[in-house]
Amino acid sequence: MSKRRHQYSTIVAITGTCAFAFTSSARAMDKPKSAAPAPSEITPTQQVAVQKGLRWLAENQAPDGSYGSLSHYGPHVGITGLAGLAFLGDGHTPGRGKYGKNVARCLDFVLAHSGESGLLAAETSHGPMYGHGFATLFLAEVYGMTNRPELREMLRKAVRLIANTQNDDGGWRYQPVRADADLSVTVCQIMALRAARNTGIYVDKAIVDQAIEYVLNSQNPDGGFRYMLSSGGSAFARSAAGVAAMQYAGVYGGDSVERGLEYVSSFAPPRERTVGHFFYGHYYAAQAMFLAGDEYWIVWWPAIRDELLTKQSPEGLWRGQAGPEYGTAMALIILQMPNRLLPIFQK
Repeated sequence: MSKRRHQYSTIVAITGTCAFAFTSSARAMDKPKSAAPAPSEITPTQQVAVQKGLRWLAENQAPDGSYGSLSHYGPHVGITGLAGLAFLGDGHTPGRGKYGKNVARCLDFVLAHSGESGLLAAETSHGPMYGHGFATLFLAEVYGMTNRPELREMLRKAVRLIANTQNDDGGWRYQPVRADADLSVTVCQIMALRAARNTGIYVDKAIVDQAIEYVLNSQNPDGGFRYMLSSGGSAFARSAAGVAAMQYAGVYGGDSVERGLEYVSSFAPPRERTVGHFFYGHYYAAQAMFLAGDEYWIVWWPAIRDELLTKQSPEGLWRGQAGPEYGTAMALIILQMPNRLLPIFQK
């Protein structure tokens, strides 16, 4: 038995179930307790920045409800899903709240690009499994917050597509085929599966077991994570994603998580040297630190909050690697984590 497989088996033995704590009866290791926002978590400056960002996002939604046209991708279900999550994070749901119409239009665009196979992808999608994962997460969060019955079948089909395209190593890659895999796309699918399962959608335990084993097999001796099983050193963004994936599996403690958190913590903002994939990395790092508990969160949160505030443009947007819509949506999701409104972020 390999060292990683032995470690995985040990986690299963401790939790009494598969590593993914998909059932409420599963006892996860050192699961943090939920808490209301502390007064220091949400500041007036942060609130102003969030409202400016939401206003910019609403004003720059395309007529068909999509986002991505301001990037090289064009209309994109993944970027649209992330924008929808940004609105949900402030309490707006389809048809309800100041930006309820914007959420509804995001939803309409995603649903209009659901194929018979269950794949969520617009014509301009490059590497559609990224977009599919974020769009599925968005559908699951809307369904979880509104319980709209018409979303259930679309969500079920999207989950089935993920299940049917997992490769033999337990991961996923850019295309919806059972070929190779990388950690980044894999974590995106794990989050989508977790969010869908939270709403009551069936997810096969074997799919999750294999996915988490893939994540564990991707960890390097330094605690960080490599991009693919066959190659790659550790880097901030994918390491944050790897730690978050384990936590969403219900594994909140143990050697792999602790070493991963230590590695990610070495990139705490502000940081002079460039951090690759800044918004993607901090999207997962904020979740990892939040789920790790106060010891990590009270240090990480004010640092990333303040860094994001310095990066916002006067117009209210954030410029991300995949365009301003993507950067703004990611920044808003992070800045609104203390709201504890999105089901996937609730501990």
